[in-house]
Amino acid sequence: MLTDFIRYLEAERRYSPLTVRNYRRDIEGFLRWLGYDDPDRVDVKEITTEQVRDWILYRTDTARLNAASMNREVSSLRALFRWLLRTGAVEHDIMRPIRSLKRPQHLPAFIPESRMSGIVRECETESEQFLTERDTLIVLLFYTCGVRLAELAGIDRDDFSADCTSLRVRGKGDKQRIVPVLACVREKILHYLRLIERQNICNSTEKALFLTWKGRRCSHSTIYRIVRRELLRNGVQGKASPHVLRHTFATHLMNGGADLREIQELLGHSSLKATQVYTHNSIARLRETYRKAHPREKGGK
Repeated sequence: MLTDFIRYLEAERRYSPLTVRNYRRDIEGFLRWLGYDDPDRVDVKEITTEQVRDWILYRTDTARLNAASMNREVSSLRALFRWLLRTGAVEHDIMRPIRSLKRPQHLPAFIPESRMSGIVRECETESEQFLTERDTLIVLLFYTCGVRLAELAGIDRDDFSADCTSLRVRGKGDKQRIVPVLACVREKILHYLRLIERQNICNSTEKALFLTWKGRRCSHSTIYRIVRRELLRNGVQGKASPHVLRHTFATHLMNGGADLREIQELLGHSSLKATQVYTHNSIARLRETYRKAHPREKGGK
């Protein structure tokens, strides 16, 4: 049984040798736990869903596997029993009722408001240098509009409204949304556009907002490096990326009392569930305030 399944993974699914080795190891480990010495001489019809559940409990308890590692082992069994069902070796897929373990959700990293205020003040300072204005405007738009990296790279100059008070963003699945542009950012945009014209940066038909010195659209990697450099230069610790600025945008809105559905619309999330992660940041902030302020937490009796 196992030999045929491994041959199927190699020949039909064309899995890498490392992946095939992992599948074999996971399945052999499960079968040994069931008491089978020869994995090719197993009556697979006798294996039950409850045995799989017991095995998961055993592995997570004795081997201290985290959810990701356990889910990978379960995935190997899931692939095996789908193949057994397809080949007629079993009549029911015993893995169907087995759910993957929930992985702990890591809170998105964000920049504290006190630190971000200083970064914004520096970015708002006008310069006559094209590259300086471009780089600081990139940081400002990530933080004040909450756009994704690909969305910002795809912005054209005609995506702004006539008075530059709103921006049309093309999101995932080519879905479009309108986000407001703050007055201070609007002035920055207008100044940047004047620099493009004055310094003849764009002599071609390129309509991109963010351009290289040669007048070409900035690539994703170029924008990423600009953001990372600007954030590190301003003393940001830990992650320094466009996505951190997007998370910072959403977290600061949540902390300021914005409605969750409004934040969902601004971020371009198709599901409210994706936006709800920012409520955890708010709760964590409240816990920290509580810990510092409440007399019981400060050691009072």
